Amino acid sequence: MKSVLKICLLVLLPSLVKSQQVDKQLKEQRNSIDSLIQVLKQTTNDTVLMKINLTLGYYFNEVKRDSCLYYVDQSLQMAQKLSLPIYQAAAYESGGAALTQLGNYPKALVYLLKGIKIAEDPNTEIKNDLYPENGRLITLCLLYSDLGFLYQQTGNFETSITQSRKAIETGEKINDKFSLGFAYGVLGLTYRKMNKPDSAILLQQKALDGWRQIGFTKYNGSCLLELGKVYDMMGDKQRAKQQFHESINTNYKESSFASMADSYLAMANLFKEEGSIDSSLKYAKKGLDIALATGYPAALADVYTAISSIYKVRKNADSAFIYQGLATATKDSIYNQEKIKQFENIGFDEQLKVQELEKEKRENKNKIRTYSLLSGIGVFMLIAFLLYRNNRNRKKANQLLLSQKEEIEKQKINLEKTLIELKSTQAQLIQSEKMASLGELTAGIAHEIQNPLNFVNNFSELNRELVAELKQGLDKGELSDAKSLAEDLDRNLEKVELHGKRAATIVKGMLQHSQSSSGVKELTDINKLADEYLRLAYHGFRAKDKSFNATMKTDYDENLGKVNIISQDIGRVMLNLVNNAFYAVEEKMKSQLNGYEPTVSISTKKVDGKIEISVKDNGNGIAQKVLDKIFQPFFTTKPTGKGTGLGLSLSYDIVKAHGGEIIVNSIEGEGTEFIIKLPL
Repeated sequence: MKSVLKICLLVLLPSLVKSQQVDKQLKEQRNSIDSLIQVLKQTTNDTVLMKINLTLGYYFNEVKRDSCLYYVDQSLQMAQKLSLPIYQAAAYESGGAALTQLGNYPKALVYLLKGIKIAEDPNTEIKNDLYPENGRLITLCLLYSDLGFLYQQTGNFETSITQSRKAIETGEKINDKFSLGFAYGVLGLTYRKMNKPDSAILLQQKALDGWRQIGFTKYNGSCLLELGKVYDMMGDKQRAKQQFHESINTNYKESSFASMADSYLAMANLFKEEGSIDSSLKYAKKGLDIALATGYPAALADVYTAISSIYKVRKNADSAFIYQGLATATKDSIYNQEKIKQFENIGFDEQLKVQELEKEKRENKNKIRTYSLLSGIGVFMLIAFLLYRNNRNRKKANQLLLSQKEEIEKQKINLEKTLIELKSTQAQLIQSEKMASLGELTAGIAHEIQNPLNFVNNFSELNRELVAELKQGLDKGELSDAKSLAEDLDRNLEKVELHGKRAATIVKGMLQHSQSSSGVKELTDINKLADEYLRLAYHGFRAKDKSFNATMKTDYDENLGKVNIISQDIGRVMLNLVNNAFYAVEEKMKSQLNGYEPTVSISTKKVDGKIEISVKDNGNGIAQKVLDKIFQPFFTTKPTGKGTGLGLSLSYDIVKAHGGEIIVNSIEGEGTEFIIKLPL
């Protein structure tokens, strides 16, 4: 027995040394994490302690899962102490995911079920958090995804698919690309194991596309790895190898070391199939290094098995036997019968609870059905009485209508004459308005384009003089002066190009302003539309400037119902107003005022038979002397090159075309509010 242990140590020694090298590499990438740990040691604020521990748990999930569980448990204790259930759910989600990867399926199931129970309750939302409902639903989507992955790991594909679809349904409610990516990835993995390659590729690609849209790349390597496995299964070895290479590079770049172990293993298996045994062993050993460093038992078992099979091919029986023994021991630690039995018992208890809840729901439905039937009978009797009374009143009304019919006919003739006169007057007014608008537009265009054209003309004339001097210098052999003139000429050409592009931008905006919408009106959820464009504008600003942050407040009237509008056009108006609001608070931030918190608010409500949409900011506001001009084409308060002055003009035209109006209220130095009023 001792001799076997000695042989094991001799075989594993190189891998253990490389594992230490991986640990060193991980430490070099942990500067920010180390500073966070220092804050953790120094702070006494329980809320800060909870959030730091949760952040560290997320980090170590890809680096060292034992450490991940330690920090998650610390965060969970703090959340329970502070009575913050949604943070408890987040801790259960992180811990459940780590426990699944560590092969502790019973405890992972307990964690995930506890987290789901909390996150399914709307009362756990934190009302002062940004997007409180979204935060709860994002956590719930991740919990469903983790539960789907857990069942997939235990071979229960049917339940895995059910949980993954619940995750997708939850994520689609809020259109959250982040959590949806995990749900698509887990479902794609399950379909791949069920030998459904087309569905697997579609779902992994959807996960990648969604994450790329929001700039999230941490787990792209996992999706690329799955795509490679699907292509390998389909026999496309070249494409599979390409995906595995890209997965390894992406995982290394994002420090996703747990996923990297699987990527190396997949590459090793591919080389083994091709007969490249040395390359296969090389990648398998790399996977072993990562699996040992990160504490990833499932990957360790697979790597040990792969290395054992490689040594069998090389007819190295001793090494093959040792690695097979290690693989068997590792698998037994994950899949032993006691753990499986505990997992099944927990799942069975949960099914009983679900059945009891379903029974209660059926009983409540039967009660509601009975009450509804009795209410229906009462309503029927009431309607019968009202019909009898209305029939009697109708007879009286018919007699009155007969006497009024002749009077109505006379009024009809008079109204037709009046209508003809009104149409003629309307046509004249429309023509007058078109001519007035054309005059304003022409003047605006001339004014806006004149400035860049003046620059282009002036620099062009100057360039001609420089070219003449350049020719003279070249004729005289004065190369240094000629080079200096050429540099001046190049700089002038850059300015010509800059102002030429400025003129092109103005013309493009002018064409867009004159373009008529071809959209069709349809019933639209105003609240959903407003929320969508608020987030779209915010992410747009964040994409241009990662340091930009602003508080967003929403107050939607849930009883609005749907409004008949051209959603694309009204969305364009909202996007323009919200972009202007973010620009205003960004400009005020540059003043570096003490205590200033940039805030953009959007709200909806029903007032006097109309829908009101308010977009408000606490920026610098608009000077009173220019308030009357802001809806004019080409008028802008932004610096040259920052705006064309067409956004608010377009917005005004769109709202007016819908039969509504747009109002602006602004206090200089305090902020601005735009109110859109639309008819129901």
